[in-house]
Amino acid sequence: MRSDLDAIVVRDPCINALRISYFIQFDPALVSFGTTYGSHDAIGSLQIIQGEEAVMNTNVSGTKYRMTLGLPVGAVMNCADNSGAKNLYVIAVRNIKGRLNRLPAAGCGDMVVATVKKGKPELRKKVMAAVVIRQRKAWRRRDGVFLYFEDNAGVIVNPKGEMKGSAITGPVAKECADLWPRIASASGTVV
Repeated sequence: MRSDLDAIVVRDPCINALRISYFIQFDPALVSFGTTYGSHDAIGSLQIIQGEEAVMNTNVSGTKYRMTLGLPVGAVMNCADNSGAKNLYVIAVRNIKGRLNRLPAAGCGDMVVATVKKGKPELRKKVMAAVVIRQRKAWRRRDGVFLYFEDNAGVIVNPKGEMKGSAITGPVAKECADLWPRIASASGTVV
């Protein structure tokens, strides 16, 4: 395995899935299409694919590390934008694989399906998408810092990730700002 490569997008031919390695340096001049650098356990060899983007969801622009999920289905969170909604009720969480009898839960940066419980009458009683920007449950970042916010909050978005409101009150988690560029541009503080 080379030690001078970083953020390589690789395809495992046996399971036909993209993998990303962040712990090595990337130099495009050293990489050619289909070059095999080693084998992966007993699954098969990993081949480097140039020019292929590894994005988990078509609506988000990046990948997210595993974090502690603090908002299960049924949670009520504040709406932190100026769309006219006050409270958001979580109905479902997007891109959750799930397990028997486990409630789907969301963390900062996750898109959820929600309804407005308090707010303008034209927003209430409708199912809409929202993105979680803050959570009270503490989670650990890669640098060892544990972080939590004062409240649970989200913003209403369309399925493409564009905000319904134009401003966000309060801070936004860095995990959310990295995934959703429209939310990052509307936020005042990114923590």
